[in-house]
Amino acid sequence: MDRFEAMNVFCKVVELGSFAAAADRLDISTSAVSRMVAQLETLLQARLLNRTTRRIGLTEDGRGYYERCLQLLSDLEEAEELVGNARVALRGTLRLTAPVSFGSWHLAPAIADFSRLHPQVKFDVSLSDQQVDLIEEGLDLAIRVGELGSQNMVARPIGKARMMVCAAQDYLNANGIPQIPTDLIKHQCLTYAYAGDSHTWRFAQPDAKELLSVRVSGAVHSNNGLLLRELAAQGMGITMAPDFILQLGVDQGRLVEVLQNWAPPPLTIHSAYPSRKHLSAKVRGFAAFLQEWLATRCPNAGAA
Repeated sequence: MDRFEAMNVFCKVVELGSFAAAADRLDISTSAVSRMVAQLETLLQARLLNRTTRRIGLTEDGRGYYERCLQLLSDLEEAEELVGNARVALRGTLRLTAPVSFGSWHLAPAIADFSRLHPQVKFDVSLSDQQVDLIEEGLDLAIRVGELGSQNMVARPIGKARMMVCAAQDYLNANGIPQIPTDLIKHQCLTYAYAGDSHTWRFAQPDAKELLSVRVSGAVHSNNGLLLRELAAQGMGITMAPDFILQLGVDQGRLVEVLQNWAPPPLTIHSAYPSRKHLSAKVRGFAAFLQEWLATRCPNAGAA
């Protein structure tokens, strides 16, 4: 049995959902497809596929094996192109995760621009403000803003996110405009669940090296920055978040930025990937593209 051929056949069965469709795509017999998958299962001593009369589905072992096969086949193709002194063409499916607001504000237009240059790359994007395990979820790349979470990753800074403190003008008219960070103690502050110590906001003191920490509180605590932005725009209080969440509200006149002379420290934007996983050309290519895209299209975010 040719191991790589069998792996390719297995991946086609999963991709197309049937032995017959894979056989047709690969121009071999259905029996040959079935035989190679069975040989793989015998070799691995594990069932890879659940077969019924209506559908074929991956087992838990099969799902993990499928992800690794895709990576190995992609690596093999790149190696063959490199040996032949050919330009490595970016292709395949890039599975990545990013925070919800960053994904909508920056990642969506960046993917669109990248896809025009590399139409053979497909994207499987999962937006979540909660940090997920890249290996368990079968992801190639994560865009992380601020804390990295798991240390079992290799991370590269690709930009900065400016932090903003904002509220609606109606709220400020009714409650006063904070002049220094400690004024926030008297205000309703809308806090974000995934911000480490979410009830402690930190500010850069003018002409001082140490950060000023202020303990804040309020009526709403949430794990979604967009919700907090909208609540702030409705006059519910003051919120602190990256510019890719709050700048739109300011541009629309729904929010007013305060404490601009006490700028909170910016958050570093990282591209991160599992340390045990070899980086394919598509991952390297997109990470480099995103860093350049942020620097040219979003100068405030591009200074890594």
